[in-house]
Amino acid sequence: MAGVAVIAVLSSATPATAQGRADQKAFFDLYKQLVETNTTLSAGSCTQAATQIGTRLKAAGFADAELVSFSVPEHPKEGGIVATLPGSDPARKPMLLLAHLDVVEANRADWERDPFTLIEENGYYYGRGTIDDKAQAAIWSDTLIRLRTAGPRPKRTIKLALTCGEETTFAWNGAQWLAQNRPALIAAEFALNEGGGGRLGADGRREALALQVGEKAAQNYTFTATNPGGHSSQPVPVNAIYQLADAVKAVQGYEFPVRFTDTTRAYFIATARTGAPVMANAITRLLADPTDQSADAIVSADKAFHSTLRTTCVATLLKAGHAENALPQRATANVNCRIFPGETVDGTLATLQRLAGPAVMVTANQPVRPIAVPPPLNPAIVEPARKLAAKHFPGVPMAPFMSTGATDGVFLGAIGIPVYGVPGMFVDRDGSGTHGLNERVRVRSLYDARDYLFDLVRAYAG
Repeated sequence: MAGVAVIAVLSSATPATAQGRADQKAFFDLYKQLVETNTTLSAGSCTQAATQIGTRLKAAGFADAELVSFSVPEHPKEGGIVATLPGSDPARKPMLLLAHLDVVEANRADWERDPFTLIEENGYYYGRGTIDDKAQAAIWSDTLIRLRTAGPRPKRTIKLALTCGEETTFAWNGAQWLAQNRPALIAAEFALNEGGGGRLGADGRREALALQVGEKAAQNYTFTATNPGGHSSQPVPVNAIYQLADAVKAVQGYEFPVRFTDTTRAYFIATARTGAPVMANAITRLLADPTDQSADAIVSADKAFHSTLRTTCVATLLKAGHAENALPQRATANVNCRIFPGETVDGTLATLQRLAGPAVMVTANQPVRPIAVPPPLNPAIVEPARKLAAKHFPGVPMAPFMSTGATDGVFLGAIGIPVYGVPGMFVDRDGSGTHGLNERVRVRSLYDARDYLFDLVRAYAG
């Protein structure tokens, strides 16, 4: 899951949403079942979760022909489902709602609560996937159920794709499989996905909303230094560990150049309007001249801004040596890069090879995912999101931003479907435990996001 924008403008707090409405109770039942279905790669089953959602959709009136389950024989537990709610106007191209069912691993011994039991405590729902991404999957599924049962039919056909494999680079990926093998099934004018959201302050007040318009590409590279080795009692200057360390330090000391897309330029313009004077001035200077190093130093002191401005590469794993009394024969490092739109995997590889020097081999790890295609800042997408945000979250600014993380949206962008990460789900400043321990979402935030996103889907669907 990608992070949210960082514009700090306070708004008034509102009381927690009551959960007394019948439609909220039905949603909670769906959400609870989804969170409590283990969908980790190691021990869970996305196929089971997708089947459960399919059963609910069918009970709501979806025909068998409108529900397509998919998987491959090699990965029977990593399946998903595509549902279609036909629109009344065939001239309008469909829209697609995308969410992933899989979650990051969660070790019960490390958690304060059972990660696969939805627990309500102190105004929060706790559990793995309560945010990433089962909140989105539950809201999208619930939205289709409500639209099917309540009527009237939307003008635009709405498709829902719930997939598996987003959280693990080497896993079988359902969104990728659909894009490559069943593109007609998910064909759409645009898609709504995770990646946007909202940020809460320490006091629970809503600070900012973000509409994700574009993202970086995640790519891993392996650095390898080799040496004949020998006895540690007779060391020599050429040492695989030292060679690797020099290469990794070179990566640490290198800054990729500042770049802007239409989205990041709009984001920084909005940030400058509301930020502290020193930061606002530095942002304005950097927008005017991306090579202004003094302005860059000020703006990049904020780690989120720093990553939004450029490609970043960082060492994340190290492995070296084979015995405590032997000179190392091999030393390797994994370098994780987040590549800015418009730059390439091969171009980043060439930069890393230059930094590492001839003594260290650098290779791009498989799989090589597509480079994200930045979607346009389409007013037909941006303005409904902004207008409804003003209604549901009055006084909270909304800005487009580029995610420094990565989502399955890259696979849809590769086949010509622009993907937008929707705002609406407010999380705590620390990310609410996403990918970490004790993942949680505020009860109020979940139900408020559900109402906002239901209205947003209806606005886009006519």
